[in-house]
Amino acid sequence: MLGSGGVRRDGDVADAWAANPQAIQPFVRLGITRVTTFLDVIGTGKSSTAEALEIFDRLDTVEVSELIGSWRGESFFTGHPLDGALEAYYWHGKRFEHAEHVHPLVFETMGGGTASVNPLWALPIVQWLDRLPIPKSKAAGRVFQLGIGLVSTTQSCARLRLTHYRGKVSATMIYDTLPISDIFRKINDNTMLGLMDLKGTEQPFFFVLRREQPQPVE
Repeated sequence: MLGSGGVRRDGDVADAWAANPQAIQPFVRLGITRVTTFLDVIGTGKSSTAEALEIFDRLDTVEVSELIGSWRGESFFTGHPLDGALEAYYWHGKRFEHAEHVHPLVFETMGGGTASVNPLWALPIVQWLDRLPIPKSKAAGRVFQLGIGLVSTTQSCARLRLTHYRGKVSATMIYDTLPISDIFRKINDNTMLGLMDLKGTEQPFFFVLRREQPQPVE
């Protein structure tokens, strides 16, 4: 759902998924035929939390080894306060080097590269998530990019474990310094649906991760 520079283009993503038959197969196999399929949500741009949970619950589980690598992320819109917020700040995705070394918040820099951000900067936002709106303006995103060097880190800020959630055992990213777990379910080998479970809140935040292919060495 993101174009260049973090601009959201819902139709672009819908077309991209429609062109990828592999992405459809899990839903054909599971018999999800209502408008709340993954592709329908991507195409229309939103669903309810209940509909997203239904999709999540029917997906296959993920092994920790299947997450190793770099992933590009985007919101899976359900009316959550975080919907579109990370993209406004030029969120790129996540990087899993191994189970004990994880970069949970990778953002795009103004120079065209990426930087891993220490999740501690997000603690005030997390604490007030259900009370104050998160600024999502382009100006706020640019200010964040200008100061990204002040909050970036090369250290691991999370780890991967198998956890039991909603009746299944699946790969989960556990933050080192935030009361957050991201539980993953598989759409296909290169696409994951993530659910962010924040302690003390009832509504989960959903997001999609798409595997980035390694760049060829010239």
